[in-house]
Amino acid sequence: MKTKLLRVIGVLAIIMLIALPVIAQDNFPEPEDDIPIDGGLTLLLAAGAGYGAKKLREKRKIK
Repeated sequence: MKTKLLRVIGVLAIIMLIALPVIAQDNFPEPEDDIPIDGGLTLLLAAGAGYGAKKLREKRKIK
């Protein structure tokens, strides 16, 4: 379990380091129709946290 967690954390760290140069590029003209993605991401994060909490509660109940 520990090795799987470390592997996932390592892969996420590498992906984030690769994505940093892409985020830094701001030489493109501003689009006229901006689409906010914050609301959807917030809902997905909340749903993921709720699902994780449910799974933890179920796992503790079994033990």
